[in-house]
Amino acid sequence: MNKKTLKVNIGGVLVGGGESVKVQSMCTTKTSDVLKTAEQIAALERAGCEIIRVSVLDEADALAIKDLKAKVRIPVVADIHFSAKLAVSAIENGADKVRINPGNIGGESQIKAVADCIKRHKIPVRVGANTGSIEKEFLQKYGVCEQALVESALKSVSVLEKLGINDIVISVKASSVPLTVRAYKLLSAKTNYPLHIGVTEAGTEEMAVVKSSAALGALLLDGVGDTLRVSITDDPVKEVVAAKRLLRAVGLDKNFVNVISCPTCGRCQWNSMELAKKVTSYVESFNKPLKIAVMGCVVNGPGEAKDCDLGIAGAQDYCVIFRGGEIIKKVAAEEAEKEFFKEINALLND
Repeated sequence: MNKKTLKVNIGGVLVGGGESVKVQSMCTTKTSDVLKTAEQIAALERAGCEIIRVSVLDEADALAIKDLKAKVRIPVVADIHFSAKLAVSAIENGADKVRINPGNIGGESQIKAVADCIKRHKIPVRVGANTGSIEKEFLQKYGVCEQALVESALKSVSVLEKLGINDIVISVKASSVPLTVRAYKLLSAKTNYPLHIGVTEAGTEEMAVVKSSAALGALLLDGVGDTLRVSITDDPVKEVVAAKRLLRAVGLDKNFVNVISCPTCGRCQWNSMELAKKVTSYVESFNKPLKIAVMGCVVNGPGEAKDCDLGIAGAQDYCVIFRGGEIIKKVAAEEAEKEFFKEINALLND
């Protein structure tokens, strides 16, 4: 179970305080291109994204948030650096949350202007540090390490707290998996604010998924993390798909069809691999807590998958379909796929 942190409300989506871990992503479009950005957000929402972040690089982006909010259903987070003016404009145009760095937003008067605007509109803010934005004093004191990341992030938090802001989400991202894990565990021990977890600059799809699964899986299993992003250099929909699968793998999302399958061995005499892929793809969109097995051989299959709601295992010229480890049907190999999908559909529609 995740650590009980403070709760924040991001445009109606609750984060922290024992709520479910929320999936985030970030648009790759220019925010001022409202139609293209809205299309991307709609695709992300269909994939399971619950909070979306957009870049605010100029005034056109800030002003576009108002039109964008009218076209999308999930909360929009404005990501701003180096401009208090853009932060204020984004908030006034309806941003549900802002991601800022008080250290680069301007002087004391500019930070206060942003803080006052945040309070007026009663929205939360995300602050934090990554290995490229550690405050100079902590770099000199520690070098690049978890202490530097955490103290740099908490310095930003203290700036906002002094200005009366308490709806805060914190992140401390690194591209190193071990450093990411150490930093978030240290941060979790020092604060009760909700944490947004992620590995930054994780790379292209295959390695990014491996890195994020290793780091975020370790954190979530240890109760650390209230919202997450799986950063991938690719279509952001892939980030959401990977994040949803990660939450399922660590047991934080149980409302799905879990397909298990053995890696096969020399005993397997039928194409169980192909059927496992078809079944996994078919049930991906169903939100129902079921467990389905595609096993290589009748020798071990039914016994190994006896905790499944439905399963199939094969021999050279026939397959057996089973429930709870008990065989309910024996079918010819050429009829196996059709018969198994009949049973799957009956289970899904039950």
